[in-house]
Amino acid sequence: MRKPIFSPLTMVMLTTLTLTSCSTITTHQYEATALTTYTWQVKYANNLSNEPSPQFETFATTSLLNRNGLKPEGAVTGPDDQGLWWPALPPRPSVDELEQRKKAQQEISKPELLKTVEYKITYGVDSQQRTLPTNYDVYRQIVKAYPSRTPLHLTLGVDDNSVEKAEPVGN
Repeated sequence: MRKPIFSPLTMVMLTTLTLTSCSTITTHQYEATALTTYTWQVKYANNLSNEPSPQFETFATTSLLNRNGLKPEGAVTGPDDQGLWWPALPPRPSVDELEQRKKAQQEISKPELLKTVEYKITYGVDSQQRTLPTNYDVYRQIVKAYPSRTPLHLTLGVDDNSVEKAEPVGN
């Protein structure tokens, strides 16, 4: 019977995978947040259509912190198709504001309103609390589990620096 032969590169990859594998924990204490943000952004460039590295300037921003899917105070719109609430729109930059940041020979794009969401989970295990970044799927799983305080199995990401998955205990 032949023994499998592993190349040095394969051994390094297997060792790295083992050292950075994901942890799982079970928790009864958790909270999911989604920070919804509107930001006005404008592109400045010598040639807007083919500038390899244009300059982006941000103007006014507004944010709203969603917790566990509940309507936050100050919500203006929502819930949207992802169950998120949004703040009031920030004021659009005026032509004077746009021109103040313009350098000689630059063109200015039309202001663009960006919508971003930052998801986080705070959970408790053994009297310690951690807050880690997460994704939309984990946020939604917590929103569904939160009203009944269903215990969750959390799968942590590489080096335990994020939460990649949340499942109700028993699944």
